[in-house]
Amino acid sequence: MSHPHPELGPPPPLPEGGLRVTPLGGLGEIGRNMTVFEYGGRLLIVDCGVLFPEEEQPGVDLILPDFSSVRDRLDDIDGIVLTHGHEDHIGGVPYLLREKPDIPLIGSKLTLALIEAKLQEHRIRPYTLEVAEGNRERIGPFDCEFVAVNHSIPDALAVAVRTPAGMAVHTGDFKMDQLPLDRRLTDLRTFARLGEEGIDLLLSDSTNAEVPGFTPHERDISQVLRQVFAGARKRIIVASFASHVHRIQQILDAAHEHGRRVAFVGRSMVRNMGIARDLGYLKVPAGLVVDVKTLDDLPDDEVVLVCTGSQGEPMAALSRMANRDHQIRIVPGDTVILASSLIPGNENAVYRVINGLTRWGADVVHKGNAKVHVSGHASAGELLYFYNICQPKNLMPVHGEWRHLRANAELGAQTGVPKDHIVIAEDGVVVDLVDGRAKIVGKVQAGYVYVDGLSVGDVTESSLKDRRILGEEGIISIFVVVDSTTGKITGGPHIQSRGSGIDDSDFESVIPKIDEALAKSAQDGISEPHQVQQLIRRVVGRWVSDNYRRRPMILPVVVEV
Repeated sequence: MSHPHPELGPPPPLPEGGLRVTPLGGLGEIGRNMTVFEYGGRLLIVDCGVLFPEEEQPGVDLILPDFSSVRDRLDDIDGIVLTHGHEDHIGGVPYLLREKPDIPLIGSKLTLALIEAKLQEHRIRPYTLEVAEGNRERIGPFDCEFVAVNHSIPDALAVAVRTPAGMAVHTGDFKMDQLPLDRRLTDLRTFARLGEEGIDLLLSDSTNAEVPGFTPHERDISQVLRQVFAGARKRIIVASFASHVHRIQQILDAAHEHGRRVAFVGRSMVRNMGIARDLGYLKVPAGLVVDVKTLDDLPDDEVVLVCTGSQGEPMAALSRMANRDHQIRIVPGDTVILASSLIPGNENAVYRVINGLTRWGADVVHKGNAKVHVSGHASAGELLYFYNICQPKNLMPVHGEWRHLRANAELGAQTGVPKDHIVIAEDGVVVDLVDGRAKIVGKVQAGYVYVDGLSVGDVTESSLKDRRILGEEGIISIFVVVDSTTGKITGGPHIQSRGSGIDDSDFESVIPKIDEALAKSAQDGISEPHQVQQLIRRVVGRWVSDNYRRRPMILPVVVEV
């Protein structure tokens, strides 16, 4: 199995007749999925998603793929194929279209409806091409065939990309639920036909490659939900992804069966479920869904609230309920259902929300104590089955952390894919398919791009380090006025501390040390403000470390007069 090396340099020019594949996100992480295909000087992008920040990225709203490797080639992009409507596959589209708004978007009806609603908020009117399973479209030099796959959102598609260099198949996210709620199966017959034709490179979802067996059916959840609804004494509050239409359908069915009304809470939930209902993907009995403002008129045992926040997102409705920072107040006897899995990295945030809800008296039902979630991704048994059907000549695991990618590669090897034809890459690693063989040839820049409020890319790793220090260790600021000619102190030092855990009165003992150091520096002729600041930082930093074993941010301010 070939894998990336730190010494990889920029890729050479693509050989004539070769197909280049460059993942810019989604490998080594769960999120910000984006893959660039290149043939004959033209580019095709599959997905453009976001990654949600973790605790060590304070203040960050979203993390985008790095567009720098395609920024100078925006005119070469013939289209962006969107496999399905989850945020980790479409959330980055508005930021790419800001740079060139007329790049065509290709996707299924629901996927395009979700991204168009998102782009409306960014005041972008996209050019779109709606496709469905079985369709075959020419997008520049790329002959794309779309294949139905089953996932935790309707209308998901895989795409087979044919070029003279060979056929590459990107599965998107998929599983093989044999009893899906919408009766839309993963189209194994088409994948078998593609395998007969010859799949030169298969890019396959790796998320559940470590999980043995087969992923349970989505409809298995229905019975559990009915039991929870039957035993609930007061309000039921369900947290789910705002795009999980199948899960919300089962919530609606259970609510209807138990004589409850449903209200959607949160802008994205209201918007997405409205779209799904209008397009016929969500079947809503008349009178079942009501406005959240009317809930006060209903008894508690006739109410169901459906909101966002199943991953512990700080600003989502459920987290705010747990923190008593929402108009909906949790009371003893309420039942809260977290109808989703834990995305790696979100565990602490989710358990914090569960504890907060429990504190206020709610009965919290989650994946750890009830079967209220099944995954949308194929487990190891399904992947083995899939590889035996497709029989790819080369395999490139995608969509997963390193452990998932390696587990997926092992499954491919077990089904007969030669180990030297399995490519384990990471974001930015360039893979060329030439003469039927996929090989790593170089690497392009593919770092994290942070969105913080209205700024995109302005937050750096250095500034995040500063934020972490501020959050964990606090800040000490020292104000000193010095004579610009002699370098002697004429005012101060005045010391203030925030979040360092050091009492302001304790700084009296360090002031003589600062005075002494500045007096000596003045004798040595050191009067340049930056040098004086560095001197103060060293003196105070050493004192704090020796006496408190802490490392707060130290901010000296030197004013010359």
